[in-house]
Amino acid sequence: MTGIVFFGTEHLATVVDFYVETVGADVWLEQPDCTVLKYDNQLLGFCDREDAETEGTITFVAESKSGVDERYEALVDHARDRPTENERYRIYHFYATDPEGRAVEFQTFLHETEPV
Repeated sequence: MTGIVFFGTEHLATVVDFYVETVGADVWLEQPDCTVLKYDNQLLGFCDREDAETEGTITFVAESKSGVDERYEALVDHARDRPTENERYRIYHFYATDPEGRAVEFQTFLHETEPV
């Protein structure tokens, strides 16, 4: 079974454009007031609503540090900081902000993990 995480958005076209053009997601499904995006094994839905839901963090996982660095270069204008190692969680990551202020993290694990 798969799942989709949905967020309300006040600016559907702008948010979808950010995740497609800047992050690299693909449009998976269009519905009357919602767009579902696919990025690898992750499905994110954004629905046109009166209020934007901006709580939580959307995390994208790269296979390597160079993958995180590539995302950083593409998102430098949206990045909160440069990629760094986090010893506690054994990750290499950085945070960015989407057009409505959601926290978006790009990371890679610095240890072996089970395949998803």
